Amino acid sequence: MAGLLFGTAGIPHSAGTKTTIDGIKRIAELGLGCMEIEFVQKVYLNKGSATHVAETAENSGVRLSAHAPYYINLNAHDPKKRTTSQGILHHAASIAALAGADSITFHAAFYLGDPPKDVFRRVKESVYSVRRRLKEEGTKITLRPEVSGKESQFGSVGELLDLCSELPDTAPTIDFSHWHARRGGNNSYEDFSKVLEDIKRKLGEDGLGNMHIHVSGIIYGKSGERRHIPLQESDMNYKELIKALYDYKAGGLLICESPNLEEDALLLKQTYQAVSKGA
Repeated sequence: MAGLLFGTAGIPHSAGTKTTIDGIKRIAELGLGCMEIEFVQKVYLNKGSATHVAETAENSGVRLSAHAPYYINLNAHDPKKRTTSQGILHHAASIAALAGADSITFHAAFYLGDPPKDVFRRVKESVYSVRRRLKEEGTKITLRPEVSGKESQFGSVGELLDLCSELPDTAPTIDFSHWHARRGGNNSYEDFSKVLEDIKRKLGEDGLGNMHIHVSGIIYGKSGERRHIPLQESDMNYKELIKALYDYKAGGLLICESPNLEEDALLLKQTYQAVSKGA
């Protein structure tokens, strides 16, 4: 899976209608290669509509991923709430797979004052449970916990690489903007390269060759992420990030989460093309 495909987090603003079908068609018209279906507020597709989405994506040559609802917390102190979060992730993953998505991204947990090792254990148990249920049902989809944008959230690069190295059918969503926002650093070619080296060391060449990446401009403070903004209005060092991704032969999907979705997705693609021509 050589090279990167570039796309948007959700339906492009310039789509004919705000439907997933028209979003996929617009992605193809723009010359982009992928789109992330946003189930962040709710899973808005059913089995029938998901099948139609899958057919449209295949006919358009657009690869899909999905993002599970935000209200998952696999470290909830109430066991019933943890079970509910597992159910939400399972349902989102099932519908995403029917829609043709290769993987589903999710925010795994909040620390809630607990020791990180205890949170890691609970998250691992929950993800394993969801993965096992999907496998038993014959659902093929990669579960991708996402690098979080706040120190209060489970999801450092190290935690996710450890988690995914221990669980089959899982892989991280590397949100480089979140990683930058967590502490206000991690924003140089060397920083990006270190993440890619760590992925290669922990997950092997396949980990680099089939990445799921989030990028956007971002505003942050002492507690981490505040909100997404356009790339060129931010301090996100996207040009050096793109260079590192090219140099390490990263492959997979790069999803732009900036508010000006397709504009910045095209900017990232054009930057990648310029780097490749100058190499």
